Amino acid sequence: MTRRLRIGEECGVRKVVAYVLLLFGIPSLMLGEDIGWPREITQNGAHIVYYQPQIDQWTNYRTLDARMAISVTPAGGKPTPGVVSIQARTDADKETRNVVISNIKVTDIRFPSVDAAGDAKLGELVRTFFKPDNTITISLDRLTAEVEEGKVSGPAVPVDNKPPKIFVSRGPTVLLLIDNKEVRAAIEKTKLEFVVNANWTVLFDTAGKKYYLLNGKQWLTADKLEGPWTVAVQLPQEMNKLPADQNWEEVKKAIPPQGQAGAAPTVFFSSVPAEVIEFKGPPVYAKIPGTQLTYAPNTKSAVFVQTDEQKYYFLVSGRWFRSASLDGPWSYAGGDLPADFAKIPPNGPGSDVLASVPGTQEAQDAVLLAQIPTTAIVNIQEAEAQVKVQYDGQPQFKPIETTQLSYATNTQDKVIKFGDIYYLCFQAVWFMSTTPNGPWKVASSVPKEIYTIPPSSPVYNVTYVTQTQTSPTTVECDHTAGYLGMFLVGTAIGLTIAYGTGYYYPPYYYHPPYGYPIYRPYPVTYGVGAFYSPYSGTYGVARGAYGPYGGVTGAAWYNPSTGRYGRSVSAYGPYGSATAARTYNPYTGVYGATRQGSNAYGNWGSSVAVRGDQWAQTAHRTTSQGTAAGFRTSEGARGAGYSGANGNSGFVAQGKNDNMYAGKNGDVYRKDSSGSWQKYDNGGWSDTAPKPTPHSQNPTRTQGTQAQQRPAQGTVSRPAAAQQPAISSGTMQQLDRDARARQTGTQRTQQYQRSGRTRSSGGTTRRRPQ
Repeated sequence: MTRRLRIGEECGVRKVVAYVLLLFGIPSLMLGEDIGWPREITQNGAHIVYYQPQIDQWTNYRTLDARMAISVTPAGGKPTPGVVSIQARTDADKETRNVVISNIKVTDIRFPSVDAAGDAKLGELVRTFFKPDNTITISLDRLTAEVEEGKVSGPAVPVDNKPPKIFVSRGPTVLLLIDNKEVRAAIEKTKLEFVVNANWTVLFDTAGKKYYLLNGKQWLTADKLEGPWTVAVQLPQEMNKLPADQNWEEVKKAIPPQGQAGAAPTVFFSSVPAEVIEFKGPPVYAKIPGTQLTYAPNTKSAVFVQTDEQKYYFLVSGRWFRSASLDGPWSYAGGDLPADFAKIPPNGPGSDVLASVPGTQEAQDAVLLAQIPTTAIVNIQEAEAQVKVQYDGQPQFKPIETTQLSYATNTQDKVIKFGDIYYLCFQAVWFMSTTPNGPWKVASSVPKEIYTIPPSSPVYNVTYVTQTQTSPTTVECDHTAGYLGMFLVGTAIGLTIAYGTGYYYPPYYYHPPYGYPIYRPYPVTYGVGAFYSPYSGTYGVARGAYGPYGGVTGAAWYNPSTGRYGRSVSAYGPYGSATAARTYNPYTGVYGATRQGSNAYGNWGSSVAVRGDQWAQTAHRTTSQGTAAGFRTSEGARGAGYSGANGNSGFVAQGKNDNMYAGKNGDVYRKDSSGSWQKYDNGGWSDTAPKPTPHSQNPTRTQGTQAQQRPAQGTVSRPAAAQQPAISSGTMQQLDRDARARQTGTQRTQQYQRSGRTRSSGGTTRRRPQ
């Protein structure tokens, strides 16, 4: 099994690798960083340069049909351009933002400028470079940019878009959330109780009849949860008796109160789903060019005003809400959002919200990314040896409406009963058993009834996990973003993604005869300030006003077997925010210390995209195949020089622009220095349309410049325009689209890599909290 680095360890490896490469004069690459296009490989004296793939079809975002422009040079021969078409499997690693193309099947090879005999000979050579067991890595952003606009679709989820309770503050804020009704539990050997189902640490002094809320190192006090709250200068003596265990270690660090008391923040209390808009002072609004919109730069929330209609718009958890006043009432606005939102400049102020504006390219990209599966190959024996389900007492099951299924209510794990068989979805892997307590066996398949669970059920997210047995010892497990709490929402204009289903799932509460109570809440849509990050393609959560536990579900990880309670953990993220060191996903029940989220396979498997360290290696690795001096992929392309044990060598093609394209008709095209298309024909490059000259009588064309009239280097001159090869309007449109997609993919890849450098150095790339 591939060993996964911890967050601090990984950063250390990055620094060591970069330092070693620097000593040898080799430019370092970020782990998982895209190595560029085109790429070239040399083997047995033959040489191939292959350009970025162009998508023909990407079925279920797993089976790829694509074509690539290539230039092949036989040993001792001359380079010949051609087109190779492939069908292959894709596996995406969203953490490294890479896609592995594997199981490559060459479906067609064409060399339009050679005869049949030459075509066959070159085709045989090409097949030696693209074998089924070879792989190609490509940036996920490059590949998604290739998907044609308007062709991204998916099943919209009937989520609940009822607005939460929305508070507005002009200064520092605390949003105190209680899940339904207050539940208190005694703290052993003290006269104190703590509020079990709060998103902040809240203690109750039974002697003084007062509540105490811990806000960092500051304590607030009130007679009731609704307030008013004031700064507590002194604490009850009972605070000094808090148990010396992990449950209270962070609380004890704040006793006695540290430093000056300071002013009390505004505390909003709610026992229903709620959000808060926290301004720094009075609201300030700035104009968005080219629109009738203004946005509020002095808040971390996404707040806009449509000046024509004088309506406020607030985006949270991927949902838009509208009101005539900041004080409400608010109503759902995602179905008829004003057209000006789609006109927000992509790189300008307020552009963070474009992924949640139906019909925009950013929204299409988010929808596409949410449907690309994450895959793991799981060792059956290892998985079965580790999985265990913990119930609070005897297993209890509740029917799932509209189905013949039921789910276990008194466990944090997703156990579903169908007939006489129990199915467990744990860390995106399906298990089955004849009893609710196991033993659990990895399921070779899952009944189709599982996938009829409605969004109103708290176990709905398991419908985004599929599984197939691939060998007697392994299963292949896929999950898409819905498993992590991101769902497709439909509007009349197009799809967007949102965090959470919007449904409220009542918690489960149980107090055993001894020890702390067991509180099992389900994922919440509101109360965490969830926002979408285009850099990670996932939702993160805000901290600060929302509470140190990111919502009332922060207590869900209580372990009754150890007595460890979730009162001193960091905020969780739906997929983990970029700067969060410790994360908890309430949909999966997974904890971890990661860069972008919990690794669902950390216990017994690995992402296919890094399986065996053979598909994407870094400089600290040396294998029998040779040593990579920077970044290496199994296809033979390297980020720096490489010399393999088998005599092969490879590089990113130096000095070559990624401007060669494969036409669907099998012809090879490129753009010349003026941006015009040229076609490879009869051993040279020819213009695809007559170029204007000073003597041209064509009134529809503007007289060309001298630079445009001069043939590009390597171009074969033609005596007359009528003899020049033509290009159909359909081919021209396709080539133009492919060129734009390639440019867009390059920009997105570079942007993501720049943001990755910032994150790895402890910075942030967003104005909203991570």
